[in-house]
Amino acid sequence: MKRLVSIFLFALLGAVPQFAQKKDFLSDSEVEKIRDVQEPNERLKLYVLFARTRMDQIQQQLAKDKKGRSLEVRTLLDEYEQIIEAIDNVSNDALKRKTDIQLGINAVSDAETKFTGQLQKIKDSSPRDLDMYSVELTEAIATTKDSLELTAEGIGSRTDKVTAEVEQEKKEVKSISEMERKATGGQPATDPDAAAAAPAGTRRKPPTLLKDGEKLDDVNQPPSGKTPKPPPL
Repeated sequence: MKRLVSIFLFALLGAVPQFAQKKDFLSDSEVEKIRDVQEPNERLKLYVLFARTRMDQIQQQLAKDKKGRSLEVRTLLDEYEQIIEAIDNVSNDALKRKTDIQLGINAVSDAETKFTGQLQKIKDSSPRDLDMYSVELTEAIATTKDSLELTAEGIGSRTDKVTAEVEQEKKEVKSISEMERKATGGQPATDPDAAAAAPAGTRRKPPTLLKDGEKLDDVNQPPSGKTPKPPPL
């Protein structure tokens, strides 16, 4: 699936999605509601509510033949798409933790089936300003269909897939770590414990201003034949 990589990354970053280089797609009040709801099933239902709100707002805008509505429709479609992506992210994060989200998935499936029909109807009706938001509309339809495919996989199959992806990511991280260890002579350069445990011949000497063969005691001794002056009173 084309969004599996982004979904996995979200799972690593946390439950409330943060999409780099994109405008915030939730209002301040919606963000607070998401933070207050920790249970995955209830959080999924909350995101469905947000998606439905965007869909209603899109239809309200299209019902008004007013100048400048295309910009508002584009913004709403973009927010809607990111909400659908957030739904998939929350689902995968919960499945990774072996949480039962069947109730939430059922709510998502029912809503997204309706959303797909509504979005397709908008596209088929060819609004006069469709060319101004056709890209966003096409992406919203594709994202919703992809999400529906995920919900249709079934909890068991989807959990197995998410688990496999997590294990693959761990292997890739381990592989990178091994490459770094080889590049630094067997131990990470920034690992103080490893540096302390390294053989004496391989340890890096601390920086010093002493010449080769010169000892600290030699530096502290006054030149031959001279008596050190007492410190001033």
